[in-house]
Amino acid sequence: QVQFVESGGGLVQPGGSLRLSCATSGIIFSRCRLGWYRQTPGKQRELVAFIESGGSTTYANSAKGRFTISRDNAKNTANLQMNSLKAEDTAVYYCYAATSINSYWGQGTQVTVSS
Repeated sequence: QVQFVESGGGLVQPGGSLRLSCATSGIIFSRCRLGWYRQTPGKQRELVAFIESGGSTTYANSAKGRFTISRDNAKNTANLQMNSLKAEDTAVYYCYAATSINSYWGQGTQVTVSS
């Protein structure tokens, strides 16, 4: 049974930081491409960042220089460090994992950036 447990979302002021974590079970984590996506009401889910099994990373332009994705294969956990947060980063953030056969989504965690 595949399970994702996301944590770390919440309310933060503009310029602040949050660290999202996604603890997984039931998948061969070390072989997965891992990613974070986000979605706001009325809009399509969009890529924030992903990290390959080998460690290479890709970021959306909106995340470059502010967000860092990482993985801990020993703990089966994916993380997203978000710095210099802006109001437009407000969204539900979803953890994502994919193999060559299947893909999986977390339940989402709300991030709200507001003063």
